[in-house]
Amino acid sequence: MSPSQRLETLRIGDIMIPIADYPSVIPENTLREAIEKMEQSQLEVNGRKSLPRVLLVLEASGQLVGTVRRRDIMRGLEPKHLVTQPLNYRKKLFDVSVDPNLSELSYDSMVEGIHEQANRPVRSVMRSIQVALEHHDHIIKGVYEMVGYGMTLLPVLKDCKVVGVVRSVELFREMAHIVRAADSI
Repeated sequence: MSPSQRLETLRIGDIMIPIADYPSVIPENTLREAIEKMEQSQLEVNGRKSLPRVLLVLEASGQLVGTVRRRDIMRGLEPKHLVTQPLNYRKKLFDVSVDPNLSELSYDSMVEGIHEQANRPVRSVMRSIQVALEHHDHIIKGVYEMVGYGMTLLPVLKDCKVVGVVRSVELFREMAHIVRAADSI
């Protein structure tokens, strides 16, 4: 099949990861449980293994209600006593040039705060679904939606039901394949 034929026929459903194969949590799970799920999960797609950067957030009914990224979890772990401070103040706490002794920063207090925040529900840091792709959508539509919304993972629908997800890595791989194939002509 030529690169143009492949590009013409390739659909999101051809490269998606089935919903049952992608790690998920429920909104009531804690950040601690989400961390464990992320660290224990491994995706294998076309013989390539990777760790998930995003977890799906599913209601008990199986309905997709959001996603939670690693950075959402890290943001959610910030101790309460720092969250109320302006960002510039929080950054200065770690700036050795401002205070070589870092006297305002108690690591015991930080660890305690992180442990406390780890009990927060995933719901408190998850991102709602902004856009979804249809199973029959062309991969180029996936590229535009992903880039346009600044997302790295999009849900895939079929008959109004979430059947899978497509990640930027799958779309990038297909685009790279098309570029390489065109270079060899």
